[in-house]
Amino acid sequence: MPQCTAPVRGHRSAAAAANCPACGGRSRYRSSYPSYGGSSSYGSGRGSTYGSSSSGGSTSRRTRTGRSVSYSPSEWRAVEPYAEKAAEQARTHPDRRDLFLCHAWDDRQGSAADLNRQLKANGATVWFSEEDIPLGSLMTREIDKGLRNSRIGIVLVTPALLKSIRSEGIAEKELAVLLNSRRVVPVTHGVTFDELYDVSPMLASHAGLSTAESSLDDVAAKIAAAAAALPAA
Repeated sequence: MPQCTAPVRGHRSAAAAANCPACGGRSRYRSSYPSYGGSSSYGSGRGSTYGSSSSGGSTSRRTRTGRSVSYSPSEWRAVEPYAEKAAEQARTHPDRRDLFLCHAWDDRQGSAADLNRQLKANGATVWFSEEDIPLGSLMTREIDKGLRNSRIGIVLVTPALLKSIRSEGIAEKELAVLLNSRRVVPVTHGVTFDELYDVSPMLASHAGLSTAESSLDDVAAKIAAAAAALPAA
C-alpha cells in the first residue's frame, strides 16, 4: 500500500497533495496540519460544486467576464471549500463584495495592486485598501468595515507579509479576523508554505494556491471563477 508523505513533506499546497502516492488520487484531502477549531472543511463530504463541471479529471468554471478556467484535481481540492463558502455567502449576503484582499503594507503598490487588478479584470469585486480607504479616514475602522462586508478573505503571502505578521502589524490584525471567520485562502507569492508555517501555522493549515505553480494572472482567474458561483462554460 502506498505510504502517505504528509508526515515528512506536508500537504500544504495543491501540488503537494497531488504528488503524494497515497493521497494523490483521493477526491478530497485534509491539510496535514490541524484545522484549529474546524476552519478547514476539505473532508466535509459535501458533493456540490456550485455550477462546476468535470471532464477528464479536471473541473471547469467561468468568471463573470466569461473566461473559462480549468482546475486540475489537486487545484480543485484546494479551491472547492471556499468556492462553496462563496456560494453560500452570495445567497445570504448578496450585497457583500466577493473578496477582501489582505496584504502587507509594502506590497500595496506592487504585487497586491497587481493581484487586485487581475481579480477585477476577471469580474471579481474586491475590497482593496489602496482604493477603499478614503483620504483622512481612520484606517483600522475602514479595514473593519471591509472585513465585515466581504464574503471571502484572500491573504497574499509574501516576504513582506511574513515580516508584518512577526511584528504584529495591521496585516496581522486583519489575518486574525479572517482566520476566526473561517473564510480565508492563502496565496503564496515569493514564499513557500513551509516558510508560512514557520510564521503562522494557523494560516498554513488552510490549503491555498501558489504563484510558484501558476502565474499570478492564472491564480487570480481561478480565485475569481471560484468566487463567482457561475456555471461552467
